[in-house]
Amino acid sequence: MHPNPIFRRAERDQNLGFARERGFGILSINGQDGPLLAHVPFLLNASGDSLDLHLVRSNPIARALDAPTQAVIAVSGPDSYVSPDWYGVDDQVPTWNYVAVHLRGTLELLPQEDMREMLDRQSAHFEEALQPKTPWTASKMTPDALDRMMRQIVPARMQVSSIDGTWKLNQNKPDEVRLRAAQSVKSSALGSDTALLSALMLAPRQD
Repeated sequence: MHPNPIFRRAERDQNLGFARERGFGILSINGQDGPLLAHVPFLLNASGDSLDLHLVRSNPIARALDAPTQAVIAVSGPDSYVSPDWYGVDDQVPTWNYVAVHLRGTLELLPQEDMREMLDRQSAHFEEALQPKTPWTASKMTPDALDRMMRQIVPARMQVSSIDGTWKLNQNKPDEVRLRAAQSVKSSALGSDTALLSALMLAPRQD
C-alpha cells in the first residue's frame, strides 16, 4: 500500500465493494522456500470478514495448507502511466495511478464435500452479471465429467482480518491539474483501463 495517507482515505465499505465487484486477485502465502502466488477468483461475503475460493489440487498453495496459514489477496483495479506533460504545470515527474485493495487473514482448506456447493455459488455469482444470458450451471455437465473436474480442485476459506486500499488518483494535485491529467489519461492509448481510471480521477476528491 502507498504510504501517502491522501491515497488511503477510502472507507472500509468502498474497499470491500471494489474487491467484491472485481472478484479476482493474487493470493499469496509464505512458502517453505519463499512466497507462493496464485491467481484466483473469490467470493467475499456480505460482511466482508470471510471469502471463499478454490485452487487446483496440484497448486503449491493448496499443497502447503496443512494448517491455517496467514495469507493476503491483492485485488488490482485500473492503472496507467501518467506523463508529467499532462498536468500543464512545471516541475512534475512521471507517476503511475492505480487502485488496489489488499485483504489479509487466515487461509485454510475446507472439507472436499464443500466444493460442489462453492462451485455452484461462484458460477451463479459471475453468471448473474451476464444476464439476459441463461446462466450456466453444473447440471449441464455429464456426471462423469463433473466428477473428474471436482476431484481436481479443492475449496478454501480465508477469514479476513484487515482491509487496506490505495486509490492513487492524483489527489495530491490541485483540482485543475488533476482534471487535466484525467482527460489525457482517457484519451491515451496505454491500455483498456484508461477510461475507467480517468472516470475515477474526475470524481470529487476525498479530502
